[in-house]
Amino acid sequence: MPTVSVKWQKELFPAVEIDTSQPPLVFKCQLYDLTGVPPERQKIMVKGGLLKDDADWSTVGVKEGQKLMMMGTADEIVKAPEKGPVFVEDLPEEEQVVAVGHTAGLYNLGNTCYMNSTLQCLHSVPELKSVLLKYPHSGRSNELDQSSHLLTMATRDLFSELDRNFKPVAPMHFLTVLRKKYPQFGQMHNGVYMQQDAEECWTQLLYTLSQSLKAPDSRDNPETLKALFGVDLVSRVHCAESGEETSESESVYSLKCHISHEVNHLHEGLKHGLKSELEKVSPSLGRSAIYLKESRINDLPRYLTVQFVRFFWKRESNQKAKILRKVDYPLELDVYDFCSDELRKKLDAPRQILREEESKKFGLKTSEKNSNSMENDVKGSSNASGEPSSAATQEGVPSEKRVHLSGIYELVSVLTHKGRSADSGHYVAWVKQENGKWIQYDDDNPIPQREDDITKLSGGGDWHMAYICMYKARVLSI
Repeated sequence: MPTVSVKWQKELFPAVEIDTSQPPLVFKCQLYDLTGVPPERQKIMVKGGLLKDDADWSTVGVKEGQKLMMMGTADEIVKAPEKGPVFVEDLPEEEQVVAVGHTAGLYNLGNTCYMNSTLQCLHSVPELKSVLLKYPHSGRSNELDQSSHLLTMATRDLFSELDRNFKPVAPMHFLTVLRKKYPQFGQMHNGVYMQQDAEECWTQLLYTLSQSLKAPDSRDNPETLKALFGVDLVSRVHCAESGEETSESESVYSLKCHISHEVNHLHEGLKHGLKSELEKVSPSLGRSAIYLKESRINDLPRYLTVQFVRFFWKRESNQKAKILRKVDYPLELDVYDFCSDELRKKLDAPRQILREEESKKFGLKTSEKNSNSMENDVKGSSNASGEPSSAATQEGVPSEKRVHLSGIYELVSVLTHKGRSADSGHYVAWVKQENGKWIQYDDDNPIPQREDDITKLSGGGDWHMAYICMYKARVLSI
């Protein structure tokens, strides 16, 4: 990679590396970090004229040690007059974000839309940001490797930068650390970084954060990431041929919506996803046999993630192909039918209270005696160990109150994919803001959306279609 010097106004930056495998826009993002001049305002003089965002470095002919001249003005907050109208540009950065109604977009640094969309969805979880803010700047536990520690710090810092800005942010440091921790995101083809799978990025990042953000004493507190995103499953594994039956337990960070010609709705896909066939050796038969695995949810998180299993390996073309079938999904998801009998008992009282509250909104009469009785049932409910539900000890919940889940969730973000293959196409995040408005984060371009537009991302063509949906629990604090 050639190293150049860049002259801007009275400043000289003597050693700026150019990654010629990336488009000039990435180089401009580097200069943005150094100078504060947004890429769209930068005018960089090179042989033949101005450096364009999509120029080919081989034709630009930049040489080692070359001195480049850049023109452009950095972002400045213009002071408002003592009297008169106040414009957004005149407000402090934090107030600008509030006035605009959404936080910043992320520059695409060369096929990084998979990463940008993942970050925007996870950035919308305030409890996650709260925990990240408490993560130490230096030092790490003995169990945590250095690359996981650095990726956690990079996530924390990038989320903070997004919260402070409404103008695009260049996630260069995060991308560098992500590729160091997970080299598959640094794969190249013909000198260009390849498109990657957003679900793989989501899963790897959550796994790293689950390791680094563990509670200090797991005996008294649940793991933070598990309380926020973890789903406990209990499974019945049965072999019809031998009659053998066992029970298994596991924790996952997403539910799978399997897609077939029978699946038209998320509810049906989840039902399919909780059933599977597996082949293993039967002790009684002394050979391999087919087992049916049927799973039920035994504990729920504050945020429920659902992945639409749209990609599969196509042997003929030797690449991931995509299922384009339309699968509708709701703005409000009720998972009660997928829960174990034990969990349903815990959910019954909170659900009845919610129904009572809904009835009051519509002016229907409710029994105050029943309501008080149900509230007492909720207060007395606990898990098998006698402790309150895992969601009860989360960030931001007053200690004198307990949070109780209802099994009902509201959609807060959708990560979509447009295109026919996982190795190409484009990823976008659609995120519900705290003010209730929806924003489409298409890399560095946030676009307001109507709620009606969100449910139209269900597939069936070449338009953006849901790949990952994240739902937030409706809870009771009593």
